[in-house]
Amino acid sequence: MATQDTSYETDALIAEDIDAYLDTHQHKTMLRFITCGSVDDGKSTLIGRLLYDSKMIFEDQLDALSADSKTVGTKGQEIDFALLVDGLAAEREQGITIDVAYRFFNTEKRKFIVADCPGHEQYTRNMVTGASTADLAVILVDARKGVLVQTRRHSYLCHQLGIRNIVLAVNKMDLVDYDRQVFDDIVADYTAFAREIGIQHFTALPISGFKGDNITTAPSENTPWYDGPSLVDHLESVEVLSEVAAEKPFRMPVQWVNRPDLDFRGFSGLIANGKIAPGDPVRALPSGKTSTVKSIVTYDGELDEAIAGQSVTITLADEIDCSRGDVLCVADDPPETADQFEATLVWMADEDLSVGRAYWLKLGTQTVSATVQQPKYRVDVNTMDHLAAKSLGLNDIGVAEVYSDKPLVFEPYEKSRSLGGFILIDKITNATVAAGMLNFSLRRSQNVHWQATDITRQHHADMKNQTPRVLWFTGLSGSGKSTIANEVEKKLALMNRHTFLLDGDNVRHGLNKDLGFTEADRIENIRRIGEVARLMTDAGLIVLTAFISPFRAERQMVRDMLTDHEFVEIFVDTPLEVAERRDVKGLYKKARSGKLKNFTGIDSPYEAPQKPEITVNTVEMTPEQAASYIIDQILPLK
Repeated sequence: MATQDTSYETDALIAEDIDAYLDTHQHKTMLRFITCGSVDDGKSTLIGRLLYDSKMIFEDQLDALSADSKTVGTKGQEIDFALLVDGLAAEREQGITIDVAYRFFNTEKRKFIVADCPGHEQYTRNMVTGASTADLAVILVDARKGVLVQTRRHSYLCHQLGIRNIVLAVNKMDLVDYDRQVFDDIVADYTAFAREIGIQHFTALPISGFKGDNITTAPSENTPWYDGPSLVDHLESVEVLSEVAAEKPFRMPVQWVNRPDLDFRGFSGLIANGKIAPGDPVRALPSGKTSTVKSIVTYDGELDEAIAGQSVTITLADEIDCSRGDVLCVADDPPETADQFEATLVWMADEDLSVGRAYWLKLGTQTVSATVQQPKYRVDVNTMDHLAAKSLGLNDIGVAEVYSDKPLVFEPYEKSRSLGGFILIDKITNATVAAGMLNFSLRRSQNVHWQATDITRQHHADMKNQTPRVLWFTGLSGSGKSTIANEVEKKLALMNRHTFLLDGDNVRHGLNKDLGFTEADRIENIRRIGEVARLMTDAGLIVLTAFISPFRAERQMVRDMLTDHEFVEIFVDTPLEVAERRDVKGLYKKARSGKLKNFTGIDSPYEAPQKPEITVNTVEMTPEQAASYIIDQILPLK
């Protein structure tokens, strides 16, 4: 009987130990870090070594790794740790990292998520993705090669992306016989560069990812001259962003208004900074309305306090206007609101930045339409010089002004990643084209306010007894846009409608006479016309515009400026050879001879509408017939 009791006691102690272990593991802090640097500096091998040394590889994985190492690896019969991370077939074939690979491991003190970032300049955009959420960067340098261009590029990007914990890991020390002088020279070279870009502090380690020197324990017997921590010791001791974020003023971008029934209305989101408790005063931006926290709700019940990093639903004591994209913040220390900024951009698309083109700007849960002005400069990562630039190309880093169509709730990126970091999205392809960091708002944006007037746009329309419209004629030069638009306006005049015709050539004599025919100038030309057309619809007019307007993105930009159903896209569909035969102005002939550059249809593209409201074919109908057809399609006008 006594033995049985002892068994029960032993089982209870084991269960207690298991519970204690699980509790300790659950409350470990999480460090997110990246490995980056130039090609073949050993990033994947280092991560593979960390996984191996932390016992995060199962026996079957180890067997498969050993087999793969014999056929794919470069170390003969030894384990090629890089294969643990290089998962794509193309990566194994080429021996390089292409995509960002995320891996999880843990030690007794901390949990880790590591992102293995590609070293090729071609995949810099992938590296930015990995660095955007990292607390720390391990920048590897091949001891045989020293500090290279990509070392500098990645260091600069890490610093710009707000990573303040930098580890300079001088790798492959085994291939230079663990020579201290080699290590010291590389550290001195990197120190000089780091000071130029604003990195005030970094930790330098001599390591061998393949041999395991100074990875989990230090000093290695091969580097008796090194007296610093091992890589793992350092990773376990640095401060993580979540710990810092908890000490900042409360910020929570609203992701969802939670309304399961008529009795409950809460605001759900991830707390970006600070802490919050029931009874705390809060402010909703951009409306500025204030209230107090009534409760903090989670799936597991209500909380007495919530901190940065937690996803919660907050209910308020008052019914205030707050929706997705708004930001709940501490009442007496709110972030800024503005619509014009200076920003640092990392261009991530194969197509160059189109200055003046409207992109979707996504910042946290906020999405607005925004345009980028001509860059103030781009950065040469080799010399850190600021170079003049008219645009930005793939992997370029530059500084430019960004204008949004609505005010954004933001904080400078160096103060808050959540409210300072954004992406730009192409409106046509939905591809992410750039990552950006807001530096500050432009002072002029704070001094310009919308002046309310008593006579509304609806009143203007009612006075004219019509519904405002923008009839947007688009097509090749010589398609007959202006002729048909003129015929439509004459018919509308006979119907006693109030109209105004904006013609491409006429506008370039005045409003847009400073613009040429480059892609950037064409974009700005259409933006200005769109703004004028919007003002005219505010006045209650039916506006007709006859412009080539070759790019879908700009036609969509004008559509977005107007209210629903006000924009009517009319595609004057004329084959190029027909338009060229008409060529009453001789423009096609000049373009063919090379005397007229950037001419649509010859050396500049025309993007035909995909779903126009109206299409007319001038080969099949006369201008008079086309005008009558258009009138029939837009009726009634009230």
